[in-house]
Amino acid sequence: MPPRSLARSTAPTPRTRARARRPKANSNLPTAPPRLALAMRTSSVEEAGALLARSDSAGGRRRRSASPVQSASPRPGTLRRQSSSFREDVGRAASETYLVSRLTFTLLQCLGIGYRWMSQLLALTIYAILLMPGFIQVGYYYFFSSQVRRSIVYGDQPRNRLDLYIPEDNSRPCPVVAFVTGGAWIIGYKAWGALLGRRLAERGIIVACIDYRNFPQGTIGDMVSDASQGISFVCNNIAGYGGDPNQIYLMGQSAGAHIAACALMEQAVKESGGHPVSWSVTQIKAYFGLSGGYNIHSLVDHFHERGLYRSLFLSIMEGEESLSRYSPEIVAKTSSAETIGLLPPIVLMHGTEDYSIPSSASQTFVDILQQAGAQAKLLLYEGKTHTDIFLQDPLRGGRDPLVEDVLSIIHADDAIARQKVALAPTPRRLVFEWQLKLARQISPF
Repeated sequence: MPPRSLARSTAPTPRTRARARRPKANSNLPTAPPRLALAMRTSSVEEAGALLARSDSAGGRRRRSASPVQSASPRPGTLRRQSSSFREDVGRAASETYLVSRLTFTLLQCLGIGYRWMSQLLALTIYAILLMPGFIQVGYYYFFSSQVRRSIVYGDQPRNRLDLYIPEDNSRPCPVVAFVTGGAWIIGYKAWGALLGRRLAERGIIVACIDYRNFPQGTIGDMVSDASQGISFVCNNIAGYGGDPNQIYLMGQSAGAHIAACALMEQAVKESGGHPVSWSVTQIKAYFGLSGGYNIHSLVDHFHERGLYRSLFLSIMEGEESLSRYSPEIVAKTSSAETIGLLPPIVLMHGTEDYSIPSSASQTFVDILQQAGAQAKLLLYEGKTHTDIFLQDPLRGGRDPLVEDVLSIIHADDAIARQKVALAPTPRRLVFEWQLKLARQISPF
């Protein structure tokens, strides 16, 4: 479905008036104080926490030699590689994979998760095997392409890193997409955005894939704090990597769409209330929410039926009393007109056959935003599932509806950029069609 242009009002709004109050670029951004995690009730989870503490402590010793933000900022006008060596990156990835795997099985054991989770884990394994030819090619690009800047540190927490995907032609400042990956708040990782990062970078967009603490390393408050700090880093430092600080877009997928929307709404509330901020909502030109859920109250039962059990989900969300605070739809409904006026145009994207998070979640959020006076619209992808838009379609090659819709909005006022996109080579197929169809049938999402 082709996107419609977003209507913009010429009358002064809180968002336009707030542009003069944007924070100045600052490479030494303050780090938000860590939040207290919820108490774990079993010895197995306590052991997981101890494992995390040892991992975090080791990571902290490696980072004490320099300020995270200072070490990540390149000299203006240069694109010098700032990440560690390939061997160190592989070692870190292996360490994190082991940690996440062990924590996952610890959670499965202590929460008494049985047949449903085991069957979904098996389905996920087969799904990954079927798509492995594409994942290997994307992984090769991720580790060996000179256009990828991996593991740039943006804060002092264990997962406060981001990856940058830089276009080959950066002769002029490029638009930027700050992307928060999904992963059910448990298995999210910045590398999950490699395929989208590659596709957009090939079309002149810098993509910053922001990593964040997952449960049980942190709860939803920590995730939102990490994402906000990553967005702040992008807003204040992206010019040093060839990005245009006046063309920054925020995007999230699945759980990442929820986390990014929480960060956006929280920032708008702070800014409208006169609280000090390290980045301004007015620096974000538009928000793209892909396959997200925005009213957590209404999704608890749905997730429980899908296998993300109530006890686990409420632990992630810091208890039932916090569900309203971390439901962007409810926050928007109860926010002042000044807060809503600060929000950028919001574009939600959803597949009509998404069973992980139904498309009605995006439709309801759009309706609430429009009633409150925000600029919002919904793009529905007919017959698409939770993973079709983000994984299977890009792996298929050829036209990518999601990328085309995002580019049509980013380049709406740039005829030269649109012409370059039109002349760009068509992405090639990475996985055979029979594998994609079978993976679609087996997918646990």
